[in-house]
Amino acid sequence: MKNIFLALHNIRSMHNVGAIFRTADAMGIKKIYLTGYTPEPYDLFGKLRKDFAKTALGAEKYVAWEKTKNINSLIKKLKSEKVFIIALEQSKKSISLGSSAFKSLSNRIAKFNAVLILGNEVRGIPKSVLLKSDAILEIPMLGRKESLNVSVAAGIALYSLRFC
Repeated sequence: MKNIFLALHNIRSMHNVGAIFRTADAMGIKKIYLTGYTPEPYDLFGKLRKDFAKTALGAEKYVAWEKTKNINSLIKKLKSEKVFIIALEQSKKSISLGSSAFKSLSNRIAKFNAVLILGNEVRGIPKSVLLKSDAILEIPMLGRKESLNVSVAAGIALYSLRFC
């Protein structure tokens, strides 16, 4: 992929947002979009939030970010810019990371910019957003738990998109 962007939609935990910023810096993410009620790194007075700083460790200085309330407007804008929309969610239509279908998808979109959408820690990504996505990716789970922490999932998915 040429450039990878992130969209964090309705993520509640400032710790998760900070950890994702730090991972985004490590993976060379071009920009992070904070949508819905995902909190911003800075409070209303322009002061860096302590719970964000604890996990981001300064990554907000190196990764461009933008707050935009409406994810549907963002998706429409990105599609008009020919950005490939990828949701990370468990779904009947999802493609498992590491699968031959994922490798085929990666080869197909290698020349494009892409955005990876991450959703709420409990409810995930709304169905309306999944319907607007060009692809839905899923991390295969081998244990008894059905999901990972969103910041851990972000790291696995970004690494897979960048290097696999």
